[in-house]
Order: sequence, then C-alpha cells, then structure tokens
Amino acid sequence: MKTKFSKYLKAVILLLSVAGTMSFIIWQQQKPTLYIIGDSTVRNGDGKGTNQQWGWGSLLAPFFDTNAISIRNHAIGGRSSRTFINEGRWQRILDELKPGDFVLMQFGHNDAGPLDDTARARGTIRGIGEESKDIYNPITKKQEVVYTYGWYMRKYVNEAKAKGAIPIICSPVPRNNFKDGKVSRADDSYGKWARETATSTGAYFIDLNNAIADEYEKLGPDQVKTFFPADHTHTNEAGAKLNAEIVVKGVQALKDCELKKYVKK
Repeated sequence: MKTKFSKYLKAVILLLSVAGTMSFIIWQQQKPTLYIIGDSTVRNGDGKGTNQQWGWGSLLAPFFDTNAISIRNHAIGGRSSRTFINEGRWQRILDELKPGDFVLMQFGHNDAGPLDDTARARGTIRGIGEESKDIYNPITKKQEVVYTYGWYMRKYVNEAKAKGAIPIICSPVPRNNFKDGKVSRADDSYGKWARETATSTGAYFIDLNNAIADEYEKLGPDQVKTFFPADHTHTNEAGAKLNAEIVVKGVQALKDCELKKYVKK
C-alpha cells in the first residue's frame, strides 16, 4: 500500500512540476519585451563595462519591473541605422517581435560616415527624404542602394508597427563637446531628423539629445568630463547611468504610452 501511494505521490508531484514549468513558459512568452537597438552609446563592447565604457541601454533594466516585462538590449557598437539592418540584426528581432512589445531605438552617431569607404561603409544620406544612391559596397562586395537616415528610421517604425509593436525613437545622446558653457546639440541634424521621423510616422519620441545636454550644462564641463574616460562620445558607468535615468524620465513623460506602466515606482 505504501509503495503504491509513494508512486502515486511521485506521479502527482511530477505532473504538478511539469504543469508549473509549462505555465511559467507560457507566462514568459506572454510577457511583453522591450527591445533596445542602437550603437555603442547604447551598448558598448560586450555590454558589461569591460573596457570601462558603458552604453545607457545596459543600465536600463534595473529601472523596470522585469517580472512584468523582458528587457533585451540588441544595440551594438559601430552600427548605423543602415548597417544594423544590412547585417540582419533587425530581421532577427522582427522574427520574434509580437503585439504589445516595444522597440526603443537610437541611431545617428555613425550615420554621418562615408557611404562606401573601405573601412566600414556605414553612412546614410543626410536628411529624411526619399533620396537614394547606388554604390558598390567594398565591405560586402555587393552593389547596394543607400537611403537617407529618415528612410531607415521609418523602416524600423513601420515594420515594428506591422508586427503590433510600439516604436519609440530617441534622438542620439550628445557628445562631450562644450563651447562657452554650452553643449553642442543635434538640433539641425540627427536630433531634428529623429523628431521629424517620429512625427511623420506616429512613433513616440524622446528628445534624449536635448534632455541630456540640458543636464550636462547644469553639471558643467568639469563634472561631465569625468563621464568620458577615453573620448568625447563613450561614457563610463556613471555617465551611462545618468543617461539611462534620463531615458526613463522620457518614457514616463510619454503621453498614453504603455511602456511607462512597467517602470518601477
């Protein structure tokens, strides 16, 4: 009798364990995911600060309730709005993207490079129009049609929306460039074009460039300099955390955006 009962009990425990595991898997699949895409100012190196440089995306998760939302930082150094697509990185996200997910994007720092140089060939045409240029890409060794920054950003937004996801565009973070106590801003370039793209597509927009520049000016050049150990573009952990905090404030200020309900109180 005891043996039969023991076998029965083990079977029940096994079934409950399997059911619990399946329920957890289903729950995880139903959770929304925040996908973060961008360049090295969003995720630097391996994303763990091994070079003493951090991107703000690597420090964003602690601000969110990760029991309710998954955070995946797919940003990678050296990429532009164009090359992140050309390398298949965006397609891999699209393959997983589901209704209710979020895509937080920040490109621009590398888009100003040459279209077809032998080093990286990552540039995009300046602006948001429909212009294009046929080039031979010496990196891929293929012919390629290159479009404007705005064209690529619209592609992210429209394809995310087609999947039922919610796109949020950030203007690129400012560099440590002070002149007469003021930070150089991207109001006539990528900051402007990011805003215009968000407006034209109906995407949410966080004016990260101006918000961080405002904070840098309050802190002053001497304090801000401590955030940039190697150059004028890449922040250390303290600088990345400050930028992440400003991203979160930007999320919280978005009108009718579901993402802000996942921010920790």
